[in-house]
Amino acid sequence: MKTGSRLRALECRACCTQADSTRVTGTCPTCGHALFAVYDTSRLDGSSWWSGLSDRPTTLWRYRELLPVQESANITTLGEGGTPILDLGEVPNAPGLRVMAKDDGVIPTGSFKARGMAVAVSRARELGLRELFVPSAGNAGTALAAYSARAGLTARVYLPERTPEPMKRAVRSYGAEVVEVPGTIREAGETARIREKGRGSFDMSTLREPYRVEGKKTMGFEIVEQTGTEGLPDAILYPTGGGTGLVGMAKAFRELRTLGLLDRIPRLYAVQPEGCAPVVRALVDGAPKVTPWPNPRTIAPGLLVPAPFSSERILEAIRETRGGGVTVSDREILQAMRDLATRHGVSASPEAAAPYAALPKLLQNGALRPGERVLVYLTGTGLTFSLEDLERSLSP
Repeated sequence: MKTGSRLRALECRACCTQADSTRVTGTCPTCGHALFAVYDTSRLDGSSWWSGLSDRPTTLWRYRELLPVQESANITTLGEGGTPILDLGEVPNAPGLRVMAKDDGVIPTGSFKARGMAVAVSRARELGLRELFVPSAGNAGTALAAYSARAGLTARVYLPERTPEPMKRAVRSYGAEVVEVPGTIREAGETARIREKGRGSFDMSTLREPYRVEGKKTMGFEIVEQTGTEGLPDAILYPTGGGTGLVGMAKAFRELRTLGLLDRIPRLYAVQPEGCAPVVRALVDGAPKVTPWPNPRTIAPGLLVPAPFSSERILEAIRETRGGGVTVSDREILQAMRDLATRHGVSASPEAAAPYAALPKLLQNGALRPGERVLVYLTGTGLTFSLEDLERSLSP
């Protein structure tokens, strides 16, 4: 059966090149920047489509017309999407804010990475790819391993040696090959692309293929659908490593606005650790792109990205929503993990806890204002992390 996808082409926002979406394509053939899916919505009645979603299963595939997979038989799913938004009420360290949290820690494989990989692996399967690889800090590798197993594809995951052992075991448990690399995800990516050259495999790295961001944009669709336009948050705080989530949500809001379904867009805020904050630094400096962060260090492995690819698109997503960025310390992240667990009953990874830790800082500097609705995006579960081990890692 046809999905009804309105996919029309792939487009580079840097040089405006359009590429054929029916062919296997990574980055822009003209300038090497990220490519993005473009949809023909000229004959899609936005209001009817949106109202009809309530009759569909509560997975991200409910938005299939604005996703790239053409044939239902190629959809590779573990039931991803439809994660809850929790009302956290007033947070003691950030009085006056109305705080809610969207918890992607309950999604298959334990993190929001399942959204992107579900769509990207499904499209890879549809285009006839058989071998996939990715450099990862852990969660993306786990998601690629799981969805590749589901689709019957071969997966290799390049992990920094310092990746927590539970994450390495998780990747291997799905049958994927793990290649450990000294350094950060930057070195893992460089090693992966050298070793995979000529093997016929396909790079599933963040923004180096066009379809992971399509899965990530469903975060934005779900926020609008779950809160309604009247309850839409004024600001969304997002932990930023590779930055695809910010790019995806901004894309979702643009598409909904084009369909006449949205007239106000939440401000997007990047939250990064003090020891690795290339996006926040670029925002402060007014730079068009990031420069690599020297000697990166943090307890949050998913945020240890010293130079995210296609950073121009990350900065664009933040700036076009009139958002911003802020850093938090590792100790603040650790305390936020404790507070989320003991005060709200929510298990959050270090990455996921970072936005919660940022609330008082953004309130104090005036970026957030009393009375505003603020959504912190919890990107992953903390069940694979030991608070005691993290605490010891902070000790001098």
